[in-house]
Amino acid sequence: MITFYAINSSTTATLDDKFIVLAESFPELILTLRTTVLAACGASDSETQELLAYNHNMFDHSRLKLPQTFPLSPEAHVEAWRYYTVQAEKVGAYAVLKQHLVQFQFPILAGISQTEDYRVATRQGKPMNPEAGATGLVFSEPEKLQIQLHQTLAGFIPVIIAGNREDFVTLVQALTKRNEPQPIPDSMGACIVSGYNNWSRIHHYRQQWVAQRGKDSEADWACEFKRLIPQKPLYQDRFIILSPGAYSNITASELGLTDILWQQFSLKIRLEHESTHYITHRLFGAMRNNLLDELIADYRGIVAALGYYRADWFLYFMGLESFPNYREGGRLQNYRGEPPLSNGAFRILQELVKKAAENIEDFDQNDLGQPRTLTEQVSTLIALTTLTLEEFASQSGRSLLKAAYSHYREQLFAA
Repeated sequence: MITFYAINSSTTATLDDKFIVLAESFPELILTLRTTVLAACGASDSETQELLAYNHNMFDHSRLKLPQTFPLSPEAHVEAWRYYTVQAEKVGAYAVLKQHLVQFQFPILAGISQTEDYRVATRQGKPMNPEAGATGLVFSEPEKLQIQLHQTLAGFIPVIIAGNREDFVTLVQALTKRNEPQPIPDSMGACIVSGYNNWSRIHHYRQQWVAQRGKDSEADWACEFKRLIPQKPLYQDRFIILSPGAYSNITASELGLTDILWQQFSLKIRLEHESTHYITHRLFGAMRNNLLDELIADYRGIVAALGYYRADWFLYFMGLESFPNYREGGRLQNYRGEPPLSNGAFRILQELVKKAAENIEDFDQNDLGQPRTLTEQVSTLIALTTLTLEEFASQSGRSLLKAAYSHYREQLFAA
């Protein structure tokens, strides 16, 4: 990982920005700064170890090969979803999704994932037994379902937009919880589905395979299917599910907005947030349910909606608008990790989040131009992935981020 570090002439870690150097080979400096920041927040030795582990940066920058052309070329599954969007314009998204996603054949029902019909449909791609009597996936407003392709820095990604909160929950339960009625947090309004086995694409692959051979047999297909399994891009999809509701379950009045404007902002934030997870997955091989990932994704979401970053909005989303008090139900508690952070470490995390957000706002408002060019967007995104939460929260947070941004902007302009 490339990290930009503030040190003094004696090479001991400090919290000032006298010198900014590229500290690719000095992990001890990074560790010193991180532990210093945690100590300043009052972390005990055990809490420090918890948070050092939790806040470890998992983004693999060795995967980034600059110069690189942005946006990236789309992944293989996008072609199939492009066809779905065209068909949806003719017959509606619900009809198209029911035809191509096997989970739409089943209702949300406790224990359904253990039934033979469900196992056969989702594991072997065979149609549901018509005598089983299943009602299929039920929506309150199926006519309001939408399918879109959204352009991101990492290429297009398919998006399914629900017509209301209830239908969003149904989609998430069907496509990520195996049609089981597992609870979905009120603060969750979007999710990204990865590694989805699209049996419709497999059936299409078989049709093409048969057409090329001029014949078909179950034995031959079984052999071909074994060869297909390791080639996951040929049948596994990645897509986003969105809710049209208020982002992070925050009301318009809390942010001083009208309901209509907040609904528009919420959809933009939510879409760019999930798109950012997709981008970091493609660029750096990481996409986690972790506060660092959420910090970066919410940054890009807020900027997509407003054109600039607001730390106070992010703190509202996390439940920290009245720091040091934490609002129960805020999104921050969704990211306590596994195993969950102790109460003491969670308290320290809250302070880190506040300081990090304020430093990022300082950087955004003072070091970036308007409007944001593609180069600036890419440079900022990459820079945000180079630091840990403790570095963001340090007194040098803005300087570290600015140095990383300048480094990557220079590389991208050179390209």
